[in-house]
Amino acid sequence: MRHVLARITLLCLVLAPGGWAHAADAGDRDISNGEDLLRDKQYKEARTALEAGIQKDPTNVQAHLSLAKACRSLEAWACAEEHYETALQLDAKAGATGSTQPRLRKATVWRSLEEVTAWRLLTDAKGLLSDGKVSPEKMRQAEEALASANELGLDNDQLALYQQLQMKLPRQRTVAVSNNPSPRGSAIGAMQAEPQEMPMVLVPAGEFTMGSNLGDDEKPVRRIYLNAFYMDKFEVTVGQYARYLEVTDMEEPPDWNIMNQPQHQRRPIVNVDWQDAVKYCKWAGKRLPTEAEWEKAARGTDGRIYPWGNEAPTRLHANYGRNEWNNHQALSPVGSFEAGKSPYGIYDMAGNAWEWVFDWYDHAYYRKGPNKNPIGPAKGEGKVVRGGSWLYVPEFLRSAHRFDAQPTNRLFGYGFRCAKTP
Repeated sequence: MRHVLARITLLCLVLAPGGWAHAADAGDRDISNGEDLLRDKQYKEARTALEAGIQKDPTNVQAHLSLAKACRSLEAWACAEEHYETALQLDAKAGATGSTQPRLRKATVWRSLEEVTAWRLLTDAKGLLSDGKVSPEKMRQAEEALASANELGLDNDQLALYQQLQMKLPRQRTVAVSNNPSPRGSAIGAMQAEPQEMPMVLVPAGEFTMGSNLGDDEKPVRRIYLNAFYMDKFEVTVGQYARYLEVTDMEEPPDWNIMNQPQHQRRPIVNVDWQDAVKYCKWAGKRLPTEAEWEKAARGTDGRIYPWGNEAPTRLHANYGRNEWNNHQALSPVGSFEAGKSPYGIYDMAGNAWEWVFDWYDHAYYRKGPNKNPIGPAKGEGKVVRGGSWLYVPEFLRSAHRFDAQPTNRLFGYGFRCAKTP
């Protein structure tokens, strides 16, 4: 409703002669006053002034960001969430139109949005569980809110509240969280199913359209037949990889101590090379998908550009375009982007982490490879990674986009998921 009112206000200002400049000037005064009050930690007064300024100048990115900060300090989580989100959307539009307006530090703002969203979810759950006798429907809603908050990653204060609220759930639903993880084990190991039991999706046998005319190494577009296969519904997570390291005593990837923290357990494992991915999948009773399998699982059979269709990527579809690594917080918990699922219900096949596949890379392979169950050339210098990552531009999120990577690379953008033959 607030967004609708803002658009109406904006339209009226544009249509009124001289209205825009007058309102913008008045808005600037309110916004400047609000930011002064924010610096003085007068959060309630700052919120009032900033809201007045935004009514007059609803496209001011910095004003939305400042209002989000004021609301966060007031623990008005829904308000903070709304205005962090609006600031990101307006900043993205400014970038798309080539505006010289200063750009946000997106990684910092995205993390702030995740933190306030987690607080809102925890607060919602607390409200649902506050009555003496909670209805089954409220119990279900509270459980879902707690699960969603946990997937975003919890700091120590949030984790304490999360544990308190979990104790109010029926015993069979309670999820244990350890505050004293083993050096190699998962900090929330009790929340992780065995990797062999993690959800997979059946991709049925049949043809699909592979390739595109947008990249030289994606040509020609051709119909490929694949046998049925299973694909992991989610990218392999830090928590799952921690269990693997604990059981196998394999070498830890670089920055493992940074990755293996409670708030990162549901984020994708990265810093793994091609052999690391192969070994994990074999341990889990699976294998890496072929390049063709990966592309079919990502785009289905209708030739769509992205997993969700042909609509250009937005922040609702995928995690991409961030500016800095920020100790694993640049990655989103797996399964966060409902609108970005593939036709088979598979998550994060665009953005978040590049995904290793089985095939060697050959620029011209599509011109000579078989049209049934291709597995790539017999040898090569690089392996294929697919799907783009948290860092890269929308072009790399296309389901047909191919990228050549050295198989020994252990970078903070490279992860994987596994496949299995029925």
